[in-house]
Amino acid sequence: MSKRDNPRFKERTTEKSKKNKPASISGAGPKGTKEAGGRKPAAKKQWTGSRESARGSKDFGRDRDREENPNLIIGRNPVMEAIKSGRTIDKILMQRDGEGSIKKIASMARERGLQIQYVEKIALDRLCPGRPHQGLAAMAAVHDYASVNEIMERAAVRQEDPFVILLDGLEDPHNLGAILRSAEGAGAHGVVIPSRRAVGLTETVGKASAGAIEYVPVAKAGNMVRAIEDLKELGLWVTGLDMDGIPYSRAELTGPVALVVGGEGGGLSRLIREKCDQIVSIPMKGKIHSLNASNAAAVLLFEIQRQRQTEDEKEIHEPTL
Repeated sequence: MSKRDNPRFKERTTEKSKKNKPASISGAGPKGTKEAGGRKPAAKKQWTGSRESARGSKDFGRDRDREENPNLIIGRNPVMEAIKSGRTIDKILMQRDGEGSIKKIASMARERGLQIQYVEKIALDRLCPGRPHQGLAAMAAVHDYASVNEIMERAAVRQEDPFVILLDGLEDPHNLGAILRSAEGAGAHGVVIPSRRAVGLTETVGKASAGAIEYVPVAKAGNMVRAIEDLKELGLWVTGLDMDGIPYSRAELTGPVALVVGGEGGGLSRLIREKCDQIVSIPMKGKIHSLNASNAAAVLLFEIQRQRQTEDEKEIHEPTL
């Protein structure tokens, strides 16, 4: 007897065919279904949330980005409490036609010497999208500021000649961050920036500095000309970096030194330039006549470091009489 004629084999094959046969669908059904013998399409998931929930899910990424910046203080009460607590604030943005408690907050800010910038409502709307700013926002610093005296004390503790950088109206946070990074690498004792019309220690500066903001003290000066005069009285030789100075390689940059770097657009201001003991430049061989502020500062910072190291080596190897 062959295998196919065996009754037990027939029973087994019949059972298998019943198990594998798809369920039949009676009727034509709506569009999108298949005829009998086909697979029924999966049912679409139904949205059970509200419109507000859907809107919230779309804005989740943007809300998360806003929360990642704890240095942006929004609203009248939060800004007022930040001023009262003594938190380091770089700038306060106020709506031009603000009324009520905004005037009281402005008075508090002036008493503390904080910078106030009056802007249109649309500027605050862009800065705080979807959040009730009430005509007021503040930029808190990511790091506390030092004083010029603290910078000088740092040099004394290290038993080194003071090495200070002054920035005349630098406005690009990436430039400031890059200069802090170069300053840390070159062994500078600190940086002095203007309290007005210049970038402060923002979150972008902190990121651009690659951590150097934690190691290089930054002081604010209400009057940069006066700050230079004070440093000169302490015995520092002030060197300005500008286009028409002597080549930096021919300049004497040893001893107590303060390097002044100008802003991105106009370079050194006239009054600052007049207060410098010497002006140095970086010779350019190509068709571009100047470097980015942070690049130019880096060249001079490491030239100062090189000359200081050379001077130290001379002292070490100098024969004593």
